[in-house]
Amino acid sequence: MVGVKEIMGTPIMQKSSLLTSSTRLIQISHNIRSYPFHNVPIKKRRLIVQQKAVISDNSYVIKSSKPSDLGTNHSSYGEIKVNAVVTVRNKIKEDLKETLVKQLDNLGDKIGRGVVLQLVSVEIDPRARGPKKSGEAVLKDWSKKSNLKAEKPYLPHQTPAGLRALREKELKDLRGDGKGGERKLSDRIYEYDVYNDLGNPDKNSELTRPILGGSNLPYPRRCRTGRPSSQTDKRIETRVEKPLPIYIPRDEQFEEPKAGTFSFCRLKAVLHNLLPSLTTNISSKHDFTGFQHLDTLYNEGLLLDLGLHEDNLQKLPEFVTKIRTTSQAMLKFDTPLIIAKDKMAWMRDDEFARQFIAGVNPGSIERMTSFPPVSKLDPEQHGPVESALKEEHILGYLDGMSVQEALDANRLYIVDYHDIYLPFLDRINAQDGRKAYATRTVFFLTSVGTLKPIAIELSLPHSGHNSKSKRVVHPPVDATTNWKWQIAKAHVCANDAGVHQLVQHWLRTHATLEPFILSAHRRLSSMHPIYKLLEPHMRYTLHINAIARQSLISCGGVIEECFTPGRYAMEISAAAYKSWRFDLQGLPSDLIRRGIAVPDSTQPHGLKLLIKDYPYAADGLLIWDAITKWVRDYVNHYYTEPSLVSEDRELQSWYDEAVRFGHADLSNASWWPELKTPEDLTKILTILIWLASAQHAALNFGQYPYGGYAPNRPVLMRRLIPDENDPEYASFLADPQKFYFTALPSVLQTSKFIAVIDTLSTHSPDEEYLGERTQPSTWTGDAVIVEKFFEFSAEIRRIEKEIDRRNCDPSLRNRCGAGIIPYELMAPSSQPGVTCRGVPNSITI
Repeated sequence: MVGVKEIMGTPIMQKSSLLTSSTRLIQISHNIRSYPFHNVPIKKRRLIVQQKAVISDNSYVIKSSKPSDLGTNHSSYGEIKVNAVVTVRNKIKEDLKETLVKQLDNLGDKIGRGVVLQLVSVEIDPRARGPKKSGEAVLKDWSKKSNLKAEKPYLPHQTPAGLRALREKELKDLRGDGKGGERKLSDRIYEYDVYNDLGNPDKNSELTRPILGGSNLPYPRRCRTGRPSSQTDKRIETRVEKPLPIYIPRDEQFEEPKAGTFSFCRLKAVLHNLLPSLTTNISSKHDFTGFQHLDTLYNEGLLLDLGLHEDNLQKLPEFVTKIRTTSQAMLKFDTPLIIAKDKMAWMRDDEFARQFIAGVNPGSIERMTSFPPVSKLDPEQHGPVESALKEEHILGYLDGMSVQEALDANRLYIVDYHDIYLPFLDRINAQDGRKAYATRTVFFLTSVGTLKPIAIELSLPHSGHNSKSKRVVHPPVDATTNWKWQIAKAHVCANDAGVHQLVQHWLRTHATLEPFILSAHRRLSSMHPIYKLLEPHMRYTLHINAIARQSLISCGGVIEECFTPGRYAMEISAAAYKSWRFDLQGLPSDLIRRGIAVPDSTQPHGLKLLIKDYPYAADGLLIWDAITKWVRDYVNHYYTEPSLVSEDRELQSWYDEAVRFGHADLSNASWWPELKTPEDLTKILTILIWLASAQHAALNFGQYPYGGYAPNRPVLMRRLIPDENDPEYASFLADPQKFYFTALPSVLQTSKFIAVIDTLSTHSPDEEYLGERTQPSTWTGDAVIVEKFFEFSAEIRRIEKEIDRRNCDPSLRNRCGAGIIPYELMAPSSQPGVTCRGVPNSITI
């Protein structure tokens, strides 16, 4: 809504702190709406300005202002007639202050002081020594209609003289004054800070968490909030606990329309209302008694006494059903996709293996080039580097091949979490109710293109020369080894779930992209063509990252409570960042790094996949190539010469700042790509767009379909596999199923986790998917680029049809077959809800 200063007649250029996050007036701070007009005689043209300033849910066109309404700076060119469009958006829920402002706003409209339009020319007025400006014209006489005309993009050196000062001022305002201080929710200032807000030592010393970012624990930077230091440690920032809002620049906040708040409100309801109620209603020591008991979560539900008000109950997701007029509710989850077609699919070894190339974490598997594997950890700290795996452990599963023959034929693969977990195991296993190994799992590629697990190595910290800290578990040969094998696979899944969430998902998409987004706002004008290209791929990411710091990755958050690493989760993420490389984040480079593909110019995409039926890679390469072509066409249109890239001061400062400040701890690494040519720029932008769209979608939207059934993908384990000399071995033999369920997450842990991932796997109705833009024909004033974008959109639709075709091809056994879940996580479009498909433009959840 229009702020009080505007109502009282203050010029629009003075921003009001009362403006809501999405308020865009005629001249807004970041997306400059000072309408440029070229200095040509009035009699030869008629200027119609139709530009959207977002203020409420209804769209209006302000009828033509009279010439006398428009002031001039006494130019000899006379007066002009202007039409302007304003979209008015009321907040869904207003507090008292906002309601008062709205009433003042309505009064202002009646007296003609509501919205003011001022034209700023692209030309300089030599007498005023600044851009030519009209007087301030009041927009009156509202009638329902809406239209939008987009701005023309300008490289810095192309900026019309009249807009240069505004362009510079805008970026200076967004960077702030550098004086620090706590940021208000109404601010639009983008600054960097370390992750010093994950702990809460003032509340309890047990809630102290290390600072991520700096020489001790390198990490990407996040958006600075400027909150006061804690009393316990001045380096630590005080926390804003849920449900109070955490600062992000107001343009980054979730928009207010009902469609836009679907996933966000649902997430808040789960975190703030449902999870505390679950803790109250379910004992932490309550275990599932068997598979039938587990099934009640989906076919009967859990009766909970929520004790919530009606308005809070209405915000909860559909899996919570209120019981008539009582405060009770039934918690009943949808059947996860993994058991919807084949209830026992998760137990099969081929399905266990398939999910490492077509599941929710398909980017950890690597081709083995030697055997056995060797640790890279310091042997003085972590024991011998040699693996317990021997050739005799796997020789019988290689279809008659020797180990060396299998290596030479590219038939051996591994998911190796040994070095990631082993340094943390002593601390992890010292926590109550958590037991973990550092796992290695070896797979053999069969003649029909599927994988089968042939050995699992389970390691514990080395404790002496005679320590039996490593063991190898084989595929079963009898009932006892079958249950040991199932528990071993569960430990592998728990390892995988932690790496997926903390490294592949959070670190490699959410956290590492945030510095590039901050720098884009600070250094790229909204007039810059590269800002226009990146804008849909930055939408909402800063907001969802802030929510994660507040409720998901913080002390006592969902990640700590539900995943094996517990309070050490983010330290594992920081350890992984030390080996992160931006230049290897693109799909082709990642596949080559993992040995899954080799360069081959005769093959589509210039690569040969060594696992031909690798759904994630095969579909991902289609999208990667489409993004690359679109970005290359876009970049080459604006940068016709290499010198234009190197001389673009905004572009160079954006990339330089993202590296030197946003990724300060790795800024001296030699592997950062250069930015000197249009091709350099194309590669950098393609990586960023890939990570924000397809890569994040592949890692996020399958979480509930695969992880909603605990036995398929347990996120933590509570027991190790007993040896024959262990006291609990007898109870294991007597009732292996009971032992198995006491090793899996408890009822409370499972309920909490799947309530959250159901929400995180949900598409909202206002989702904007790859190949879509809110105004596909008008987001840029360049007709050539609009046409290229429609070509990109058509290619994305073609890719979707190709993915649908592949999922019906019976020769592709990793995505088609009896009870097999088709691989749709790279299928670009989706309906709202939990669909296990859809590639949004940006990280919005």
